[in-house]
Amino acid sequence: MKFALDPFTILFTTTLTCAVLAVAMYSMHMSFRREVAGVGHWAGGLLCMVGAGGLFLSRGTLPDEVALPAANTCLMWGIGLSMVGTRRFFGVPPGWTIFHAVWVLELAAILWWLLAEPNFPRRATAFSFLVAVFYVDQLRLVWRYRTPHFTSWFFGILLALQVVNVLTRGVAAMFISGEAADLMQRSPLVNVYLALANFMTLLMTVAFLMLATRKLQKILEQRSTHDPLTGVLNRRGFLQCFSGVRARQQRHDTPLALMAIDLDLFKAINDQHGHAQGDKVLVHVAAVVLRSVRQCDFVPASAARSSWSCCRIPRCRTRSNWRSASSLNCMNANSQACRLVQSASVLPASKHRANPWTASCRAPTRPCTGPRKMAATALK
Repeated sequence: MKFALDPFTILFTTTLTCAVLAVAMYSMHMSFRREVAGVGHWAGGLLCMVGAGGLFLSRGTLPDEVALPAANTCLMWGIGLSMVGTRRFFGVPPGWTIFHAVWVLELAAILWWLLAEPNFPRRATAFSFLVAVFYVDQLRLVWRYRTPHFTSWFFGILLALQVVNVLTRGVAAMFISGEAADLMQRSPLVNVYLALANFMTLLMTVAFLMLATRKLQKILEQRSTHDPLTGVLNRRGFLQCFSGVRARQQRHDTPLALMAIDLDLFKAINDQHGHAQGDKVLVHVAAVVLRSVRQCDFVPASAARSSWSCCRIPRCRTRSNWRSASSLNCMNANSQACRLVQSASVLPASKHRANPWTASCRAPTRPCTGPRKMAATALK
């Protein structure tokens, strides 16, 4: 028994699946609209595709002069809104100019080669090459902002395959046969293209949903391990980072430095200038400390936010640790409103301590020229 694909069955199944995915996308948009941008536009695009599927399925009821332009325009809106959603997801301008220019050109081509000069091959070619603009733009963004994670590559590969698919249909309509590109014709080539195009559309929706979920996961992890005010690590983040660093130190038998930083007279700042100004001081001090350490080091804050620590990864020399502590002390010495007092502790490789905060030593303080008055700067 041979298996035959029915175009109407494929369209009906795809339309129903798009409606379900639109509900899922809209639910995610309503829950995390501030965290993940562009999901709402994808939901709107899926609804437009549902409308396009309904119009294609009603060709026998509505005249082609109404159903075909409306269906193709809805389909173009759906794919264009997915492009807008992808651009918003990656933080670039939405590209409404491209969106409106493409669908207006598509509608003009459909009306001209349907009513003025009926020519289906040219109509199919114009639609295929214009819709490829949306997919190529998304593929460019995915390649530009690619990450080593599987979701990024999966979404990019699906976009590339869809570009090849729609361009193949356009070339087939232009050079091979116009009937080969008619989606309502019962032919093996049309059935394969229709099944592949609809399946790829659904897969791309799932891939974008995976990409948005991955981004949301990273945001939630960032919020759970970082202080929302200063942006440095909180207790949970410090314990996670320190456990890994401490394990590597014990395995490779290398030293590990831990510098404790405390803000003196910080309560006086809150009492005199208010907690809002005190928060500005904390943000400024945290920024100075983060600029003063290496990118591979990590800086956690205590629950009171007026105490920090700087953990330098293994394989760092003791003299370098003292210089870093002295430079932080020098940068903030003689500050009238907010003075940094540092102590640095170096965990030797041959002796394992359960508590990393023990045996701290005062960092050497040297006079410096041009000290930074961080609190005064932050209060301005």
